[in-house]
Amino acid sequence: MRIGPLLGSGRTADVYALDGPWVLRRHRCDADTVDELAVMSYLSASGFPVPRIGPPGDAPQPTDLVIQRLTGPTMAEALLAGTLGAREGGALLARLLRELHAIPPRLSQDPEDRILHLDLHPENVVLTPGGAVVIDWCTAAEGPPALDRAMSSLILAQVALAPPAAGGGRVRDLLAELLSRLADDGGVPAGSLTAATARRAADPRLTARERVVLDEAAALVARLAG
Repeated sequence: MRIGPLLGSGRTADVYALDGPWVLRRHRCDADTVDELAVMSYLSASGFPVPRIGPPGDAPQPTDLVIQRLTGPTMAEALLAGTLGAREGGALLARLLRELHAIPPRLSQDPEDRILHLDLHPENVVLTPGGAVVIDWCTAAEGPPALDRAMSSLILAQVALAPPAAGGGRVRDLLAELLSRLADDGGVPAGSLTAATARRAADPRLTARERVVLDEAAALVARLAG
C-alpha cells in the first residue's frame, strides 16, 4: 500500500490519500481503532451512512484506519458558503441523530441505550452526491440518546459563541433550528445537558477559546431549548 499526500488534519488525526477509492486516517496518538472499526461495521450493516471500510490488512499501524474516500463538502463548509441553510442543516442533523438512535445497541443490555456518536456536528458530516455521510467515530459509545442530542447542541453553541471564522450567526440559527427539531425526539433535558457539559469540560482536546465559553454555551442551549 502506497501512502499518498496529506489530504487534511483534524484535532487528533491526519488523513492521507491511498491508491483507489480509499484514504488512510492515522491518529497522532496511541489510539487503537479496533472499537471504532467495530462500531462502523455494525452501523454500516444496519444501514446507517458511514464511510465504507477498506480491505482488511491494509492499515499498517494499529492507529490507522482505511476508509472510503468521500467527495463533497462538509456541512460546515456548505453552511459557510451559503449553499446549505440553517433550516435544512438543522433538519439534517436532527434526522441523522434520530436514525442513529433508532438502531439497537451493539453491546449494552439496557434496552433504552443506543449507539452515540458524541461528536456529531457539521464538520463530521460530509455531503456526498449520494447523501450525507457521518465520519469520525472515535468518540462513539453507548448510552441514553438524550446525551448525544445534548452533545451536538452544546458543540454548536460553543462554535456560535467562539467562531473560528465568520459565520457565528449562521451557527446560532442552525442551533435554534436543531433544537426545534429535536423537541419531537425528547429534546435536551437539563440532566443530559449537565452530563454533556461535564464531558466536554473533561475533554483535553478543547481549545482555550472553547473552554472559556463552555458554561455560556450550556446556558444558550438551555435557553433555546426552552
